[in-house]
Formats: sequence, structure tokens, C-alpha cells
Amino acid sequence: MSQTIDYQKIQRSTRARRILGNVIIYASLILWGLIVLFPFYWMLLTSVKSYGSYNAEYVPSFFTLSPTLQNYVDAFTTVSLGRYLLNTLIFTLITTAIMLVVTTLAAFAFARLEFRGKDAVFTLFLALMMIPNELVVITNFTSITNLGLRNTFLGLILPSVTSVFYIYLLKENFAQIPDELYYAAKVDGTSDLRYLRRVMIPICKPTLITIVILKIIECWNSYVWPRLITDDPNYYLVSNGIQEIRENGFGRENIPAMMAAVVVISVPLIVLFLIFRKKIMAGVARGGTKG
Repeated sequence: MSQTIDYQKIQRSTRARRILGNVIIYASLILWGLIVLFPFYWMLLTSVKSYGSYNAEYVPSFFTLSPTLQNYVDAFTTVSLGRYLLNTLIFTLITTAIMLVVTTLAAFAFARLEFRGKDAVFTLFLALMMIPNELVVITNFTSITNLGLRNTFLGLILPSVTSVFYIYLLKENFAQIPDELYYAAKVDGTSDLRYLRRVMIPICKPTLITIVILKIIECWNSYVWPRLITDDPNYYLVSNGIQEIRENGFGRENIPAMMAAVVVISVPLIVLFLIFRKKIMAGVARGGTKG
């Protein structure tokens, strides 16, 4: 009888510890989630505050009783934000499409083809990841300038059409596909390009989707290179538009309207991530798993 009572006490104690542990974990996650989401909330809140009410706040207010959409109108009328969004969309789509082709072919070559010096070349590719981005920007700027491609979409696009990290990620995925499939396809007379298109790409589709989404986010958020290579408003991206607002004094004097512009720029990326978040996680997890 005493053993039964002791066993029940142990069960209750174990259950209590488990419940307490879960409470601590979920409370920590909720707290961390609030910390992460707060800047987005503050950005959205500021964008709907009127210019007068925002500047009248000596102590920042965490809500507003009189929201307004005038700031969004000002964001589009003060600068050519619509044109900058279109330029960014063109730049993002073309760059991502070219990068996907280059990355897929390079990853296939390193994963399946046999040629002299393959391991050495791939090692050199990985070594490029150790070079600071500032040095790459300098060399890219010199090359694009010497080619006379400043203030052109081609000059914006060319330095971004490849990525060592994406090649490595996709190569690791391709390497997980059994060699027997490749040898069987070759016996049937299938070309390397058809094998890539019909077998490897469908199998590694989650990783390819992840690469595409990450590249879109990277292009959309591009700041240093567009600022460096373009000084013609006809080729400005959204990052140039935000800087133009600052240089015009608009960002300093009318913070709510500037936050409205940032909201407009951020919404497409947030929606894209929310739609494809599961595929992004699946692709990254697959890329980090061997066997």
C-alpha cells in the first residue's frame, strides 16, 4: 500500500515538474516573440499617427486614438515610391531567375559530374565565403564602372547572379540523391540536362524554393550596391527611395510618413515569408542533413 502511495506521489511530482517546465518554456517563447515583433508594431503604429500628434509626444505612446492614412499618401507623393517599387520588382525577378539557373547548373556540376580538379575548385569556391563583402563591393564597382554599366539594370543585376552559399546548399542536396538513379538514367540514354530537369530538380524542389525566397528577400533589401552604382532616379530601388527621403529632410521632419513608406516596402516580404515559411524551414533542414 505504501509503495502505491509513493508511486502516486512520484507521478504527481513528475507531472508537476513537466507542467512547470512547459509553462517556463512557453512564457519564454511568448516574451521573446513580443520582443521580436515589437519593432514591427512600433513601425506600423508610427505610420498611422498624424504628424502633429507624433511630434507632440514627449513620452512615446504605445497606441493612438486617431489613426490616419495620410502618411501613406505622403509617402507616395513626396518621392516616386511607386516607380522605385517597380524597379525593385524588375531587379528582383530578373536577378533571381538568372541566379537560379547559374546556381542549379553549378551545383549539378559539383555534385554529379566528374572533371579534373573538381574538389580543388569547390574548395576555392568555399574559400570565397571568407572574403569580406566590402572587398567584393569595391572590385564589383570597379568592374561595372570600367564596363560602362553604371546607372543601368545590367549593372545592378550582374554582381548578384551567383552565390557561393546557395551553390553549396544545393550541391549538398543533389549529393543526397542516390548515384544509382544517375547511372540508371545514363544507361537509358538520358542526357545530363534532362536528368537534372526530370529527376534532381523535382526531388530538391523544397531547397530550390528556399533559395528563391531567400534571394528575393536579399534583392528586395539590397542597399549598399544600389546606392553605390546608381545616381539616376530612373534606376532607383526602394532602398534609394528611403535614402532620398532622408536627404530631402523628409525623414527627419516627418517620421510617420517615412514609417509608412517602410511599411509599404516591408509588407511584400512579410507576406512572402508567411506563405512559404514551412518550405523555407524544410529546405534549410534538408540542406543540413546528410544521408
